[in-house]
Amino acid sequence: MTKAASYTSIIDSFSWNNVFAHYDWNPHDRFNVAHEVCDRYADDPQRIAIFYENHLGEKRTITYRELRDWSNQMANVFRKLGVKKGDRVCALLPKNPALIVYILAAWKVGAVYVPLFTAFGPQAIEYRINHSEAKVILTNKEQRSKLPSREKTPTLEHIFIIDGADNDNDLPFWETLSKELADHKTEETTVNDLLAIQYTSGSTGMPKGAMWSHNLLINIYPYMRYAIGLRDDDVFLGGADPGWAYGLIFCTFAPMCFGVPIVFYEGPFKPETYYSLMEKYHVTNFTYAPTAYRAMAAAGAELIGKYQIGVRAMSSAGEPLNPEVIRFFQQHLGVTVHDHYGLSETLMLIGNFNAVNMEIRPGSMGWVLPGFEVALLDDEGTPVADGEVGQIAFNTNSIPNVFKGYWKEPEKTAERLMGSWFLTGDLATKDSDGYFWFQGRADDIISSAGYRIGPFEIESCLIEHPAVVEAAAVGKPDPLKGEIVKAFVVLADGYTPSEELAQELSLFVKNHLSKHEYPREVEFVSELPKTPSGKIQRFILRNHEIEKQKNA
Repeated sequence: MTKAASYTSIIDSFSWNNVFAHYDWNPHDRFNVAHEVCDRYADDPQRIAIFYENHLGEKRTITYRELRDWSNQMANVFRKLGVKKGDRVCALLPKNPALIVYILAAWKVGAVYVPLFTAFGPQAIEYRINHSEAKVILTNKEQRSKLPSREKTPTLEHIFIIDGADNDNDLPFWETLSKELADHKTEETTVNDLLAIQYTSGSTGMPKGAMWSHNLLINIYPYMRYAIGLRDDDVFLGGADPGWAYGLIFCTFAPMCFGVPIVFYEGPFKPETYYSLMEKYHVTNFTYAPTAYRAMAAAGAELIGKYQIGVRAMSSAGEPLNPEVIRFFQQHLGVTVHDHYGLSETLMLIGNFNAVNMEIRPGSMGWVLPGFEVALLDDEGTPVADGEVGQIAFNTNSIPNVFKGYWKEPEKTAERLMGSWFLTGDLATKDSDGYFWFQGRADDIISSAGYRIGPFEIESCLIEHPAVVEAAAVGKPDPLKGEIVKAFVVLADGYTPSEELAQELSLFVKNHLSKHEYPREVEFVSELPKTPSGKIQRFILRNHEIEKQKNA
């Protein structure tokens, strides 16, 4: 695909049957993601899958053949442990090659992978393990300390540690798999078999487990080829964390589906680090969240000028990207960052296309991806006119549908469906040229630094503190993160508002829940706005914060 292509020509020529031809196994008969992202490329012993580096400076180049053999060995371990098709396994690990080996092995036996984010605290981890009924977990010594006791997670039978096992009940990951043969027959799953459960954030309840099928790998093809603009000769670097959908799929397994080497960096984000990675590994295709792009632009032109960077395509997703950030990279790299839209349940739906000569309109999400049917609907399910605000919805009958509903919550699934339309909860407008423009959220999800954060889990955690009677969490506008979490707290008798108590409550959430979800600000109030039925009206608090920003 070249830049000479037009959007119209792509739409006119697009066919899902042509997409099917890309894959090694016939999707009509059998389909397993592990085979398509790894084993099919392992015949060439020199073909590189991963350029791995960590913050200590350790480096390793890993081939597809090595990944195949290691994941085969781990698949044999899974089978000996009794892990079978449909069982859930999870991991709490940063970007380490062991994570990829483990996930591939799980899929090779037909198991279902449940990602966990390393910034989660014990409470968030315990909920997801128990709700998914996970049988096995992979982690390291640092994260091991956050795992709940075996009594609190009764389904969890085995714990693998990648850097040695100090506990007699834990299993050393590499040592255990090294004892197995590298021969294994991959489970012949179908496109409709369950692949993964990605927990999302909800505004009216605990996190929901969005179920993905093996269809996922077909679903992502238009996004990778047209929006990301992936070419077979690319070297791909995606910075998002594999604990989340974008990092797990689009920064890891999606480029591997095309046999493209990925740069897998284990360490904290720093602009200079990522410029260095781009130069060192000759990265040609890069994607990250708007927060990272804003930080890279804020680091200035002098820093970017120190490196020889040959990136030709840059992409962003998670929230609208600021026009000034787009202009920075246009000026100093000669590359336009392309903004995209999607969500955990559906994956990517709309985007500015790196593979097409299109006008980039800063602030716009771009066009609908080929093969997808997306509409903006009013409350009655009727499409709105151009220029009017409607809820983004996609037709589940029109695509290889990756979303199989929410794990153990059919009623939650039903709430998101209107006939064959899945309601995203996000609002947008569409102009006469087909460009979509994000307007806000129909629910109370907080979008901070590319993370979609549900207020209910934060509020539930705050209420566990003895000083808190009630709490409401909302998104407060922030120039760097898009939004930050702000909590409004009603104190119990005997407690007095103070800056010290506010900091204590923030730290309480940070330690118990997650490093990305804790409230950056806490305001003490005498009462919270509520509906007659007693539901907290978070939008009133959120709108108040927006007005304060405007009048500041």
